[in-house]
Parts: sequence; C-alpha cells; structure tokens
Amino acid sequence: MVRPHVLAVVQAGGSGGRMDVLTRERAKPTLPFAGVFRLLDVPLSNLANSGISDVWLSVQYQGAALEEQVSNGRPWDLDRNRGGLRLLMPEQGTGTADDEGFAHGNADELYRIRDQVLADGPELLVVCSADHVYRFDVNEALETHRRAGAECTVVTAEVPVEQAGDHATVETDADGRVTGFAYKPDEPTTGTVAAEIFVYDPAVLVAVLEELHQELGADAPAGDTGLGDYGDHLLPHLVERGRVVAHPIGGYWKDLGQPHKYLAAHRDVLTDDVGVLGDPGWPIVGNHVQRPAARVRDGARVADSLLSPGSTVHGTVERSVIGPDVVVRPGAVVRDSVVFEATVVDEGAVVDRALVDRDCVVGAGARVGSPDTDLDDPDAITMVGRGSRVAPGVVVPGGSRLEPGTTA
Repeated sequence: MVRPHVLAVVQAGGSGGRMDVLTRERAKPTLPFAGVFRLLDVPLSNLANSGISDVWLSVQYQGAALEEQVSNGRPWDLDRNRGGLRLLMPEQGTGTADDEGFAHGNADELYRIRDQVLADGPELLVVCSADHVYRFDVNEALETHRRAGAECTVVTAEVPVEQAGDHATVETDADGRVTGFAYKPDEPTTGTVAAEIFVYDPAVLVAVLEELHQELGADAPAGDTGLGDYGDHLLPHLVERGRVVAHPIGGYWKDLGQPHKYLAAHRDVLTDDVGVLGDPGWPIVGNHVQRPAARVRDGARVADSLLSPGSTVHGTVERSVIGPDVVVRPGAVVRDSVVFEATVVDEGAVVDRALVDRDCVVGAGARVGSPDTDLDDPDAITMVGRGSRVAPGVVVPGGSRLEPGTTA
C-alpha cells in the first residue's frame, strides 16, 4: 500500500531572544534538555516515530551548529536517498527580496519556501516548531484533518489561563471547528492554546500566503513580506474562511521558550518521564557522544535529580539536572538548577535556581543565584553564558545575566 505523501517542515530558525545569554552563540533548538537531549530531538523524534520520512529543517540563526547536531538525519533514520532530512538555508540571488534571505517570522518563512513546497507535491504539509516538549503521533492530526476536510488543523494543548497570554488561544465549537483565535492576548479567556503543530492543505496555504502578501507587502519594509508570525495574519485569515479545526494533543506539552518555563520543564522530568522520555516504543533520540556512566562519590548527596553520563558529583545536588561531564566538587551545592555540559562547580560554591551554560567555572565559595528567586518570573532566573568564569567568593545575585565568556 502506498502511503500518502506528507511533508513536514520543522521551523528551527529563530534566534531565541527570550533565552537571552543562553542563545547568544547557539540556535535555540540546540539547547539541551534533561541532560542528554536537545530541544530539536523532540519534533524530529515525534515525526520519525509517526512514520513521516520527508522532513525539511528550516534554519537561519547559527545554522551550522544545527547541521552538526542533526548529523544528516542519521539518528532518526532520515539519512536516505529518497526523501529524508533536508536542511533549508537562507539564500541570496534566487528570487525577489521577499523570497530570499532571513525571514521575519514563521509565516514569512513559509512564504519564502512556498514554491519548493508546491514542487514537492505533498498531499498534506505538517509544520511544527522546535522549542516544545511533548509526545504526539502526528497521524492523529492528519486523520482529523482528512475527516473534517479542513484547510488547516491546529493541534492544541491546555495551559493555565493565566499563562495562555504567552501563546495563541483557540476557541472551538462542538464539532471541533475553530471559531476564535487570539495571538498572545493581553487577557486570555481560555487555556486552550496552539501547540505550534499545524497541518495544512498545501495549495490553500500557498494561495492564502500570496493573497496576504499582496495586501501587506506594500506597507512592509524592504525584504519583508509583512506576514510576520503565523498568529499575526495567517491563522486569523484561515479561521475567517471557516475550515480550520482543532485537534487536542493530550498528555504532556510544555513550551520551553522562556527561562522560567525552560527551568520548569526540567523540574517536571526530575522524578517522572511525563509520558515523553521513557517510552521504548516511542523513543526520543538524537546525536549523542558516548561517555562513561555518571559517578557519585563518597560523601555526595543527590536527591530528585538527573545526572548525565560523564558527570561526577562529590557535593550536594537537589532537584537539578547535571549535564554531561559536569563536576560538582566537595562541599558544593546545586539546587533547583540546570547545569550544562563540562562545567565545574568548585569546592563550597552554591548554584541556586539558575541556568549555567557549558564550559563554565563557578569558583570555590562563589554563589550564583538565590533560593528566594520567584520560579514563575522569567526575569528572576539567574543565567550564566557559555565559557564564563565566576571567581572564588564572588556573589552573582538572583536574576543576573552573565554574557558568554564573562569573568566575574
């Protein structure tokens, strides 16, 4: 039986500005998750586990690092002669100013690749982002889309209403048809939000993108289509056409695009796989370097934490994620934090409610972060950029941001 041709586009091109110093020198989708994964591993694994073998990865910011991370699609069995993983890089000299170069939003990005999508000829187009954690069989949304004869299917998740303003909220009727859509509303009225997984009728999508560009492009800056993000014009316009339906994702879904949410998602998986990480029939896989097992030395104390391969703990680790090759020396304390790869927390140092990037040194007796930090405040989470050095005895207050390579 010939399977219908489904094309997936993973939009991984954003610079991740809200993650501040952690994305100065890396693409946000390559941020680590749960010690041994990268954010990008999640959408690629879900697509591969769903049997979707034609995947385009759209990259912009720090694209070379993304290319290295995906290893030509090998971890997901997407390195193949027909279909497989394809990287879409920004191009110059291939068309008009509105068809090339860096995109100004994810809908703008879709406009720039519209001709390539039509040339590929998929029956359906799946579009997803790369900064969420979830387990989802995409075939479920494809079936909903076909059954409804939809132009667009929006996969939805549930969040507390007070957090819904960070997302696009979705309202539906009894049949699942989307009747209301608000992009990052100031006063959300529902906790149902777009999970940033969409199924489109490719022909309708391209036609609507071109129609919107005709309306918006004249008033946009040079090289900008005016389309912006999907929630600015594309989805509201499709909803007005009356053939957008919703499909609830069910289970765990978390947006990791802000510091407090990134830390919260790590806290969620400290003692539970949340239905995402531990299913051998639906594995989250990626490009990982082989390392020896973690070591916990005599006198160490570890509670409700994840220790990655290659790490060594002499001190105390509580409710934290310790990345590969991290060393926590005697008398050091790491609490409610995520410490990235190959960082050293020296004797007597304390790291509290902080995100510490790779290749850092927290000197003996230094303090980074504060136990009084409000975990729901994105600006209160302490963040230390890659390759930083905190000198012995120095105090880095809660909410501080150390740029990559800082010596404090």
